[in-house]
Amino acid sequence: MSTATTGSRAESAERDPKNPAAAPAGRRRVPWARLPGAALIWVFVAFCAFTFLFILLSSLKSSYNVLNHPFRLPTELKFSNWSKAWHDGGFGPAFVNSVVVVVVAAAGTVLLASPAAYVLGRNQNRISGGVSMYFVLGLGIPMQIIVLPLYSIMAKMHLIDNLAGLIVLYIVVNLPFTVYLLMSFFASLPGELEEAAALDGVGPGMTFWRIMLPLARGGLMTALTLVAIACWNETFLALMFLQTNDNFTLPLALVNFLTQQQFTGEDFGVMFAGVSIAVLPMLALYAWLGRRITEGLTLGAGK
Repeated sequence: MSTATTGSRAESAERDPKNPAAAPAGRRRVPWARLPGAALIWVFVAFCAFTFLFILLSSLKSSYNVLNHPFRLPTELKFSNWSKAWHDGGFGPAFVNSVVVVVVAAAGTVLLASPAAYVLGRNQNRISGGVSMYFVLGLGIPMQIIVLPLYSIMAKMHLIDNLAGLIVLYIVVNLPFTVYLLMSFFASLPGELEEAAALDGVGPGMTFWRIMLPLARGGLMTALTLVAIACWNETFLALMFLQTNDNFTLPLALVNFLTQQQFTGEDFGVMFAGVSIAVLPMLALYAWLGRRITEGLTLGAGK
């Protein structure tokens, strides 16, 4: 009875606004401490949603309405802006080039990073710690510093203005992050599985391929999606290493199209349509796999 009485008093004190001192301190502090961060997050989300809707609605307006009534809903939907941007910008071949580059680069990056992350994540010693730190340092190197040595190396290998060369660059650039991301997933897997496989006579290679790799498919999918988004949106390396229109990826075709619009007469509705064509595929991919990406990142960070 005493326990029930104490519980009811605590609940009544927590609900009574005239007696806030009776409520537990932790329950009063946590919402107020999180309020500024939550407010900033919602402001950022609202800004991103507003920007996306503004671009999408502007792509369906005439150039006159974009300039004179930028925040008004379109009175007439001009879907012809999208077809004009697609044909004038040469987005068809660029879209195919981007899909090929992103698929091969993302799959190659995860394929190469998985064995390295498995070895580094399952073996905690000085050597693996040093190698892990080597990959972590790779995350902090600005691309502008190494682009000239990279250009010299790629020129000697005859990989300038070549989609295969761009794929190699994307794999190299994304490899440190992918290894670092997958290490936590492989480190979280139970070691009893490896011991059981060893007792059954399964070698380390087959243990990785047939047992540990399928169990880390959540992390692999997360890494694959993040690398694909990074490669799809990448512009700097493509701008430096691709030179002809036939090899342009979608970001380069968009830059070329926006520059062309400045000289031939700016049609802002068509320009917003071009931006929407470049942005929508990755937004659709994130909307499809967003929950899985969040779950994968949370699982990897928690363990």
